[in-house]
Amino acid sequence: MDSFMTLRPVLLAISFVVTTIGAGMSAIRADDWPQWRGPNRDGVWHESGIVKKFADKQLQPLWRAPVGPGYSGPTVADGRVYVTDRLERKKGERIVCLDAKTGDTLWTRPYERRYSIGYDDGPRAAVTIDSGRAYALGAMGDLHCLDAAKGDVLWKKDLLAEYKIRMPIWGITAAPIVEGNLLIVEVGGEGACIVAFDKVTGEERWKAFDDRTGYAAPIVIEQAGRRVLICWTGDNIAALDPANGELLWKIPFRPTQMVLNVATPVLHDDRLFFTAFYDGSLMARLDRDKLSAEVVWRRRGKSERNTDALQSIISTPYFDGESVYGVDSYGELRCLDAKTGERIWESRDAVPRARWATIHFVKNGDRMFLFNDPGELIIARLDREGFHEISRTKIIEPTTGQLNDERGGVCWSHPAFANKCIFARNDKEIVCTNLAEK
Repeated sequence: MDSFMTLRPVLLAISFVVTTIGAGMSAIRADDWPQWRGPNRDGVWHESGIVKKFADKQLQPLWRAPVGPGYSGPTVADGRVYVTDRLERKKGERIVCLDAKTGDTLWTRPYERRYSIGYDDGPRAAVTIDSGRAYALGAMGDLHCLDAAKGDVLWKKDLLAEYKIRMPIWGITAAPIVEGNLLIVEVGGEGACIVAFDKVTGEERWKAFDDRTGYAAPIVIEQAGRRVLICWTGDNIAALDPANGELLWKIPFRPTQMVLNVATPVLHDDRLFFTAFYDGSLMARLDRDKLSAEVVWRRRGKSERNTDALQSIISTPYFDGESVYGVDSYGELRCLDAKTGERIWESRDAVPRARWATIHFVKNGDRMFLFNDPGELIIARLDREGFHEISRTKIIEPTTGQLNDERGGVCWSHPAFANKCIFARNDKEIVCTNLAEK
């Protein structure tokens, strides 16, 4: 008995360590994808035990479920999948919640909304999940806060009417972001380009400046010991205090032709990278000690066809500190030197050549998962020597709602990676495909 009492603290410590490690491993084994580009909005998939090479050229999904047209990528949280689509006869939009294991419909929330935008085949913004709530933003500015489990409306806003949105030609696209007790939305209203709402009640907490809205989703970073909201508007790269909307610094980035900045800003250490279809690439450096930033380099080609560094349309690049990897305007996969913007190499093997060609980059360990226009998923390694394809498979068929041209359709929606699966959608269905290592 005395020996046991002596050992008891050690055994408890061992038990605690084992439990903690087990909990950590559980978290690694099953990640959610609760918002745009994953848990941290950085396009990183943290799960382990993922397939090293695909067994077939076309993988059969675990389940498939019908959905309507839409550009919004799915999100996954707490065993549920969320996606938005356009209703039949184009009279409105819909928020859809599915069971992540079976694809069964758990609830839907339709609402009427006429469109007055181009590319009118559905909502753009991914649903943001936080603390049991689902925040969905429609293409015309309909903002809903729903009970994530039941679909009940907790609050909603018609941002178009309330803020007199100067509607961009392709609608509202930037997924809302939760920061503390706030839901921050790029609205594009008069004197209200960015608006923060109480995430529980929907009450406005602050609104900021008069820029036109952009298409890129905002992110929150750390700078000089502060939380900083990075918003790429239609006119500027703007850094705000997320607590009150105070403008901390800005870098002008006015478009030469039209606002077309879809790619999310990407951060590595003290540098932020931006790319736009018509206006090329910009690398900014953040001051580590104070709230300021400067342009390191900016490169723009003669046109979107004759480009210099990188002029992306939808794809958000991957930035590892030394290099930037992204897809140029006609599908050229490129590697840039992060210090100068000089092109190191170019490959045409990852996506068929076409205007507005797209690849969504998601990093898992030392490999990259690339989801392209034709609905293929590629496992590859990217380095300064080139594009090293490991394996490729078909996940879902392209459809013509998002884009109807000579390529026969596209898959432009960003997939979700969760529960060792990929969740991908087109204009007709959403599929869940197992990517676990066998």
